[in-house]
Amino acid sequence: MEQTLRRNNILHYPQLDTVLMVEEFIRENSGEYKKRSLWEALPKKMMYQTFCVIFEYLLCFGKIAQDKEGWVIWIWNPELVRKYLSKLQLSWRK
Repeated sequence: MEQTLRRNNILHYPQLDTVLMVEEFIRENSGEYKKRSLWEALPKKMMYQTFCVIFEYLLCFGKIAQDKEGWVIWIWNPELVRKYLSKLQLSWRK
């Protein structure tokens, strides 16, 4: 799952408070929006390109996922990850 964040053609990186606002909004509204409608429903307006940088970051680092239909869900759960990684009988499939 080694994905890298594309760093080319990004003119403006988002501020930390903007990234945190998007994270919180997705966490609270998990599964209710697709990408475009999520951007439109954010409490603070931003350029779509800035939103796409944040969205790609969250996807690459395993905090969100999209299902086959495009619904965005929050999947980051560090406690659960630690629990399963500590079990020897479980392993990642390639």
